[in-house]
Amino acid sequence: MNFREGQPIYVQIAERLMDEILADRYKADERVPGVREYSVLLQVNVNTTVKAFDILAQRGIIYNRRGLGSFVAPEAKDIIHSARREDFLKQQLPDLARNMLQLDISLDTVTARLKELLDKMQT
Repeated sequence: MNFREGQPIYVQIAERLMDEILADRYKADERVPGVREYSVLLQVNVNTTVKAFDILAQRGIIYNRRGLGSFVAPEAKDIIHSARREDFLKQQLPDLARNMLQLDISLDTVTARLKELLDKMQT
């Protein structure tokens, strides 16, 4: 995995696992790879992966079964969607609005381009 600058690796690992859950790679009540296995896969220190798994467990996205490993919580997708919507509305949307003002891009232009993009993605 190629990690980005400016964001802790454990956060990026947690985001990756959430992406995999949303893509149905791991379904509700299904076991996810163990911490050691995931660490080897991503070529990171086990402690870094433990930190990522702890974040996901604290958010209710995964849960542990003693001796069996970590599993996807039944409500994981809803939790991830809700958190990402909140982030979009509170962080990304204001950034978009600020960029539109700085670059003098109209709402009509953005709306038309966004519609084109969404149409392409849906076909």
